[in-house]
Amino acid sequence: MTIHLNGLGPQVRRHSYQQNAEMNVTPFVDVILVLLIIFMVAAPLATVDVPIDLPSNAASASNVPSDPVYITVQKTGSIYLQESPVNLKDLIAALEVQTGGNRETRLFIRGDQRAEYGLMMTVMAALQAGGYTKIGLVAEEK
Repeated sequence: MTIHLNGLGPQVRRHSYQQNAEMNVTPFVDVILVLLIIFMVAAPLATVDVPIDLPSNAASASNVPSDPVYITVQKTGSIYLQESPVNLKDLIAALEVQTGGNRETRLFIRGDQRAEYGLMMTVMAALQAGGYTKIGLVAEEK
């Protein structure tokens, strides 16, 4: 038995679904996560270990305290506190005498351009281990 409404014959609905106007963002999120992982893996590989001769500092000079404490590292490996030569193992003891034990004193490291980088890092590590954390590196102005 067929029901006719208004004499138009049987009404059949061909499409029983409604169109969805929402955008599916799942593929977009997947692409972003893949890119994030690629950049996280590639970023550490972008660093290079090339021997270089570092240039002088092009920045403007900062204010120097009235009584600065300089530690000098020569290209021969000699270490000086102010103008007095000092061994690396005696550096902290001599520095405590120079600064009066004040660990907040700003220290300036003057390293020769051809000084061994490892020695510079050893001096800085010894200063930090001794409790001196306000350390600056000195460079020539251009």
